[in-house]
Amino acid sequence: MSNDCCQTSKNKQIENEWEAVHAQFREKEKQLTRARDELNAERRQLPKKEVTNHYSFQGADGEVEFSDLFEDAEQLIVYHFMFAPEWEEGCNGCSMMVDNMGHVAHLKARRTRLVLISRAPLAKLIAFQKRMGWTVPWYSSYNNTFNKDFKATLENGEETHGYSVFQKDGERIFHTYSTWNRGVEYLGTTFSYLDMTPLGRQEKWEQAPPEVRVKQTDTYEWWRHHDRYKNE
Repeated sequence: MSNDCCQTSKNKQIENEWEAVHAQFREKEKQLTRARDELNAERRQLPKKEVTNHYSFQGADGEVEFSDLFEDAEQLIVYHFMFAPEWEEGCNGCSMMVDNMGHVAHLKARRTRLVLISRAPLAKLIAFQKRMGWTVPWYSSYNNTFNKDFKATLENGEETHGYSVFQKDGERIFHTYSTWNRGVEYLGTTFSYLDMTPLGRQEKWEQAPPEVRVKQTDTYEWWRHHDRYKNE
């Protein structure tokens, strides 16, 4: 057998071994995906707690009530951005999180809104937002207890980062979920945000309570270019 034939055979063997190892690894990834789907379904079944405290925030358009943060959405995702009143700029890790946030039009199409909330005065938030080139709505909780009530500011005054999810039912607002620290690391895509919410992605393959299933659509059916949603 020629050296060329031997090399070809050896290369084929290496290729086959590579494919086998990678196929085995991809199956582990699929198992993780299925496990996460089950975890997300369990999250949608978690008990909800009604928000009874009154909160007013300062935003770019002036003072707004907590219910106003939803606009016309049914769900609200709040990123607790670490920016204490005495700081001159926002947390660098939180800034990386915002840099990785996807286009909010896709969330809006699923009746969901994403906002940032920090304790720093609005003027500091607006200046930093302009510097960073962000468009995600940002609100100041400087004059209320929102941060402390939802554990974004600890008892010792230390700031922490995380997400909290809320759902609106008529005039009532419910706190449905929060995650902190490394729990935020995989978030950033439209899908990862929706997976945190009680309505989920609202696609028919998902396990969901009866009141959610009536809102589900076929997978991919609702996707649009982000500038096309408003024309429907």
